[in-house]
Amino acid sequence: MEKKRGDDHEVNEVPMLPVKVDGFGFVKQEGNSPDKLSRSRSGLEHEREERRIRKWRKMIGVGGSDWKHYARRKPNVVKRRIRKGIPDCLRGLVWQLISGSRDLLLMNHGVYEQLVIYETSASELDIIRDISRTFPSHVFFQQRHGPGQRSLYNVLKAYSVYDRDVGYVQGMGFIAGLLLLYMSEEDAFWLLVALLKGAVHAPMEGMYLAGLPLVQQYLFQFDHFVKEFMPKLGDHFAKEMINPSMYASQWFITVFAYSSPFHLAIRIWDVFLNEGVRIVFKVGLALLKYCHDDLVKLPFERLIVSLRKFPEDALDPDTILPLAYSIKVSKSLAILKEEYEKQNGTLPPRSHGGQNQQPP
Repeated sequence: MEKKRGDDHEVNEVPMLPVKVDGFGFVKQEGNSPDKLSRSRSGLEHEREERRIRKWRKMIGVGGSDWKHYARRKPNVVKRRIRKGIPDCLRGLVWQLISGSRDLLLMNHGVYEQLVIYETSASELDIIRDISRTFPSHVFFQQRHGPGQRSLYNVLKAYSVYDRDVGYVQGMGFIAGLLLLYMSEEDAFWLLVALLKGAVHAPMEGMYLAGLPLVQQYLFQFDHFVKEFMPKLGDHFAKEMINPSMYASQWFITVFAYSSPFHLAIRIWDVFLNEGVRIVFKVGLALLKYCHDDLVKLPFERLIVSLRKFPEDALDPDTILPLAYSIKVSKSLAILKEEYEKQNGTLPPRSHGGQNQQPP
């Protein structure tokens, strides 16, 4: 029987070569140094990790049933364990518990499905255009119109309908993409809502409104911290006309999801969801502090490159996070916020979207 012409591609198709991925699902580039998180663990390390997972399971209970009680009873233990890193197999559940998104999901049964299926968004074309730019080297998002890209589109489209004032901004894709690597579409959507509307910590939505007003505030505060904690570097930045908007905006807009290695980004997110935005300030300042002696010697062009691509040793979570935890910013953040508002006015009050959902 003669084969139809349209079937030729089936005969001549070149078999796909197996793709090497790291422990998180990112395609390994040829010549890359091995990710230490994907190396085979020794028996002792494996046993230690299993013990840690058992501790976490006991702490959160079945499906998170014991979490609130434990967190109220032993907040310092929770904070310490989160700072050491949430076990990857439990990360998605714990993120939902500490962000308050699990409660939002339970209060809004069926809302996500309605937003995805029955509503239309003015941002749909923008979202489609940007989909392929989000974690392009991760196997979940690589296939054009594949399950990863469809899930990402659905979450971003649903949020743009849920809050039409914010709509969609490009940086939101990296946040939604990060969440989708650890949870379902609906869970990721409600965590995005919890973050932008402020279910637990200060709302993030001001980072995505026209003019990025909250980003401007954070950059103002960060600039003051650089001058306060590293005056020599602050003077050098002033001399070379470097300001935080040239290198730090994405740190805040995506909470390091865009600009840092994944194994560091998820550790930052563990702390961010529990402690709020101050960890972004701390990590940013820690990176500058760690590289201080090199940065103060560089002219403008090389400074810009170095501030956007830090050395590998500076991006090791076990190196940079302890340094970040040692930097104290909380009290000064409040003072600098007041100072910024005196100069620029307060952020406008915001409603909780145009739908009839329960406010977070």
